[in-house]
Amino acid sequence: MLAKFLLLLAVLALRSAAAESKPLPGTEPLLESGDPVARMLDGMERDLDRRSEEARGRRLDSWVEGTSESSLRLFLAQVLGAAEPRKPARLRRITASPRATGSDSTAVARGPTYTIHRVEWDVFGGIVAEGLLVEPDGVATANLLALTDSDTSPEQALGLDPGFPKEQQFVRRLAEAGCRVLVPAWVDRGRLFAGNPDYRTVDQSQRETLWRAGYEVGLHPLGMEVQMVLGGADAFLSIPGTSTNRLGVIGHGEGGLLALLAGALDIRFASVASSGAFGLGQRGADLPIERDIWSFSTRLGDAELAALIQPRSLLVEYGLYPVHRRTDKGGGAPGALDRPTPEEFHRERERFSKRFPDSTVRWVESDPTSLFATSTLESFLGSLGTAFASPSPVPAAPAWNVATDRDMTNRTRRIYQRMLAETQSRMHASARRRERLWKDVDRSGEAAFLRSVEPLRNRFNQEVLGVLPPPSLPARPKSRLLYETNGIRGYEVVLQVHPDVFATGILVLPAGLKPDDRRPVVVCQHGLEGRPGDLADPAVESPFYHRYAYRLAERGYVTFSPQNPYTGGTRFRQVLRRARPLGLTLWSYIVRQHEVITGWLADQPFVDPRRIAFYGLSYGGKTAMRVPAVVPRYCLSICSADYNEWILKNVSADSPYSYLWTVEYDMPEWNLADTFNYAEMSWLIFPRPFMVERGHDDGVAPDEWVAHEYARTRRHYVKLGRADRTEIEFFDGPHSIHGVGTFDFLDHHLAMPGR
Repeated sequence: MLAKFLLLLAVLALRSAAAESKPLPGTEPLLESGDPVARMLDGMERDLDRRSEEARGRRLDSWVEGTSESSLRLFLAQVLGAAEPRKPARLRRITASPRATGSDSTAVARGPTYTIHRVEWDVFGGIVAEGLLVEPDGVATANLLALTDSDTSPEQALGLDPGFPKEQQFVRRLAEAGCRVLVPAWVDRGRLFAGNPDYRTVDQSQRETLWRAGYEVGLHPLGMEVQMVLGGADAFLSIPGTSTNRLGVIGHGEGGLLALLAGALDIRFASVASSGAFGLGQRGADLPIERDIWSFSTRLGDAELAALIQPRSLLVEYGLYPVHRRTDKGGGAPGALDRPTPEEFHRERERFSKRFPDSTVRWVESDPTSLFATSTLESFLGSLGTAFASPSPVPAAPAWNVATDRDMTNRTRRIYQRMLAETQSRMHASARRRERLWKDVDRSGEAAFLRSVEPLRNRFNQEVLGVLPPPSLPARPKSRLLYETNGIRGYEVVLQVHPDVFATGILVLPAGLKPDDRRPVVVCQHGLEGRPGDLADPAVESPFYHRYAYRLAERGYVTFSPQNPYTGGTRFRQVLRRARPLGLTLWSYIVRQHEVITGWLADQPFVDPRRIAFYGLSYGGKTAMRVPAVVPRYCLSICSADYNEWILKNVSADSPYSYLWTVEYDMPEWNLADTFNYAEMSWLIFPRPFMVERGHDDGVAPDEWVAHEYARTRRHYVKLGRADRTEIEFFDGPHSIHGVGTFDFLDHHLAMPGR
């Protein structure tokens, strides 16, 4: 303890002198002050804003009518996770109540000129949709899918249940006009069943849980719901005599968005009407997280959805929008819904109108309380060849049948659990899908494997990490001395990547460097909410890192501890949310930062460019799996306190280790389950040495998950003749750097003299 105290005093005494000292030779003085993480995230936000604006500007400019529409529809189905073939759909009427008997046993309610039934229909996998079917007494004037907002029940939109003003009950008005109307029920934005109601609930919305579990396996709540809508259309068109020119979809709020998506995907809808949705897409990360769609904004926006509906009839209403607020206080992602400003609405409308000046789209602007006014419904039904006449006098509201069970809570639970169960089914089947993806890789030898795996490396880079353009500026290194003690010097270094993007970290030089020394480098990476000083500052004693970058410098290594952007709580997670719709992630930026870092290190006179290794803990261990897979300058990688059965970790609804229960809504990566688990990532690092460091008491995952997944890594190295290049060390300890077997691994593979 006395030695540590004296070391701390020596370091503190040198701090003021170090601030006035010269920078590292070959660099400019670093004069910037303030929190580097805040400056880094500020810069990334500016960079993403610019890229978002550029993407918005070129989307419709590159539109080629008739040739790109099919590819855009395929793209939309894929990013929604709505490309799964649907089952044959038939509407099955559900008995209104166990007490109901007779020919009208499926009728839950009756209106003046129509009957209301509960129905269900198969969609895909284990998904079964439920809702209400309105059957007119006479011949149906049109067949409509009427989509309510997720917080509005079908019963409310028909006037059976309270909570929705009479003048806004658009489903009831369509029923009174003699239409056959199918009204699907949705999972609302509440928290009653969030998580897994049979195992553990969480303080986040039900829709967020579905987004988290689905995102990793290539499913999306909006995609599952769109498939329910399209399955409903399948069911309607299976009725003899039904034609597509009388098939329409109309929706409000979340239903308005689903109407746009369904109309864009499926040309069978002759007419589409959307209210309370258009104009919100440009808000991105400010919306609830279940609106996040991977890479959507690279090719699509609200205007492009409208363009995909052309030349069919489209009506867009700027009136009543749902209002919803969610903060991060309960552990979920923040987000809000409300009416876009007139400027936001008109900006998106003008983007469409400039490209399609002769469009027949009808734009309806009304007051914020208006939902599908009479003139709007007249226009919508007129496009389907039927007249809309407001009955006079106004008919009475529909009434429940006496025997009907009116508690819809169990219906919400059923729909939610089916959607959640589908994510679990996809999770359990994902290993087989990854096997199919990797089956054509040639494992007959190391050279053959490296040649044949390149397309998968590119896919990993493009579809999982997201590719940011290469650095556009010289690194222009800046530095300042932070400390010098026992002959070891620590420098803060800043390197430029793009105009608003930079890399920074602490470079530690060992004592006794001679002019002709070319030392190996270990890039040491902090975890969640970490700082380079936690690893590289001798005055800091972290229970996780134990100054391992400084300790490695004591062993003679050059070390560099970068600042990664996953620090700052909600702030960095919201930056990630800005990136995802552009097909980017934080890894997109981190990869470019590490390319610049390793390039600059390789040019230093005290570095052997062939011996630059990576060693990261926790989120730094995540970095150890992803960055060396695509940054070839790293000759070795060590993953500490993170290696895992990563798909289970993100998706499982019945494991205490699951990220479904935590605040970390940044963890899911789009469709990762079908492509790369941690073993597959390690195969991208092969044949370079790779090691896992794992404490028995690490709560990230059980030993069994880690050992199971690592067995696949080791088998790969063994089968291709590199058994000596991979190891795992289990130690009796917590989520921290152990620094025993890993230090020996570095010494061996980096060939440190005397070790």
